[in-house]
Amino acid sequence: MQMKREHHIHFWYFVAAFLAVMAIEQLLAQPSDVKTIPYNEFLTLVQEHKVKDLSVGKSEITGSFTTVQKGQPSQFLTQRVDPALSATLEKAGVTYAGEASPGLLANVLAWFMPVLGFVVLWMLLIQPAASGGGMGGMGGLFAVSKSRAKIYAENDVPVRFADVAGVDEAKAELEEVVAFLKDPGRYGRLGAHIPKGILLVGPPGTGKTLLARAVAGEASVPFFSIAGSEFVEMFVGVGAARVRDLFKQARERAPAIVFIDELDALGRARSSFMGGGGGHDEKEQTLNQLLTELDGFDPSSGVVLLGATNRPEILDPALLRAGRFDRQVLVDRPDKKGRVEILNLHIRKVRLAEGLSVEDVAALTPGFTGADLANLVNEAALLATRRNAEEVTFQDFEQAVERIIAGLEKRNRLLSVHERTVVAHHEMGHALVAMALPGTDPVQKVSIIPRGMGALGYTIQRPLEDRFLMDRTELLNRMAVLLGGRASESVIFGEISTGAADDLAKVTDIARNMVVRFGMDPRLGQVAYEPQRQTMLQGPLEWQPRQYAEETAAAIDEAVRELVDGAYASARAILLANEKALREAARVLLIKETLNAAEIIAITGRLAAPPALPAPAEAAPAA
Repeated sequence: MQMKREHHIHFWYFVAAFLAVMAIEQLLAQPSDVKTIPYNEFLTLVQEHKVKDLSVGKSEITGSFTTVQKGQPSQFLTQRVDPALSATLEKAGVTYAGEASPGLLANVLAWFMPVLGFVVLWMLLIQPAASGGGMGGMGGLFAVSKSRAKIYAENDVPVRFADVAGVDEAKAELEEVVAFLKDPGRYGRLGAHIPKGILLVGPPGTGKTLLARAVAGEASVPFFSIAGSEFVEMFVGVGAARVRDLFKQARERAPAIVFIDELDALGRARSSFMGGGGGHDEKEQTLNQLLTELDGFDPSSGVVLLGATNRPEILDPALLRAGRFDRQVLVDRPDKKGRVEILNLHIRKVRLAEGLSVEDVAALTPGFTGADLANLVNEAALLATRRNAEEVTFQDFEQAVERIIAGLEKRNRLLSVHERTVVAHHEMGHALVAMALPGTDPVQKVSIIPRGMGALGYTIQRPLEDRFLMDRTELLNRMAVLLGGRASESVIFGEISTGAADDLAKVTDIARNMVVRFGMDPRLGQVAYEPQRQTMLQGPLEWQPRQYAEETAAAIDEAVRELVDGAYASARAILLANEKALREAARVLLIKETLNAAEIIAITGRLAAPPALPAPAEAAPAA
């Protein structure tokens, strides 16, 4: 900080000196008591005997006026002109003057000013990086190869493990890193050493960066934080130089933690496609340098590399092998218990209504990440503030969940009477199919208030518990619920609309996964035709070929279509059996615009039993 302040002072010294030189030049170049006059005017004054005390030089003539008026200059300066030319110009009546020759001071300034400007520009370029050290204190243009990592001192990271909730397994893995950094001798007594690299893997918003900061805070060691994209520049070799400088600084301040966020921006798999590889690419050179630094890592130096990514499938295999990133720690979406812990952290500054159950709020949020839950608490507090409430209630959290999932209400979006009627029957179709089928998530609310980018209505189901496995029947039921809206339109209006576009996309995705990933079609056998998504492209234009024949592809398409058609037929049969209840519930929904589960049950009563689902087709016997 002191060095940075000194460079600020030096820079302003240069500015002050520059302004002073400019002022002196103006004062010396043109005294206030001297008037510059044209040469023909000087000749006229000579003929009129109005000048005296002349000083004639090779190019200039100076002298004094014989009579001086008050407030006027007493001396004059003119530039000499060739006599023959001056006589010609005099006869023609042309005003003329000689060209002023620069004086000594002007010549000096003409040479000095560009140098001064260059020095000032140089100071401006090097000043931001001058406090970073390195290269003999030089920065600026040379600082392009310096690491841009933010460096936090031992006491500058306030985050602790107590500030991280919902990821107990990941915390347990990282506590060992903290213990090693605090007492490396204890862990090294049997020959063990700390992992060189630890990769935090998980969906966005699950707290990977927060965990890394908590490790640094608990260990009380310097923390180097940088994003993977900050290594990549237009100039080849800059990223590799920054990697070298980063690890050099970390070793000098060991024990320390180096954290590279969004590692996939730096560690994407290398490619030789169409000559794109070979180490000449900037990203590849940067990755190669990172691999080299990890190979040269001395585990006893006390430097730990933490990386974070939500796309581990695209990382280079050489980066993930043992000896580089030795461990991968999964930071997954929290379960209900974890969501309760995260909510308890975020509601500490929120005034809650008496009797509000955090467990009930957590039950509303399956699949939410830590960032989602923080946003939920903030949205609920904002909703309570808008209605001038003194505390945040459970209804505020319900509305906040709807706002996050479905988007903002669009009450100013005007729909025609027919459109509102179609939307009401569509949404009620989803709700009644969900209420009729066993094992589906209970319906919480149905609304025809437009929300978000294009949702004209929505149906919210509230899971009773977190689910990690689903059987074939449950998947078919979920597909039927999604198709309940289109089936309702067909039953009531004898026509279908474009409102089911999103439903069809979700249903098709479920059916295709059942066939190609989960092996749930007996005719195609217990085979995973697409074990994982085609997301890992080894080059900009590469594509992994399909691993099955055209006949199999046709069979897959047929199986997907049969599953979707079966789910649609099931939904339509349920609604035909409960058509009266469907019409009445939609009529009330048009009036009230929003209905909860209890209100729907009071309107419809006991729904007719759904028809039995068709059994899966058996595989053809072997020849």
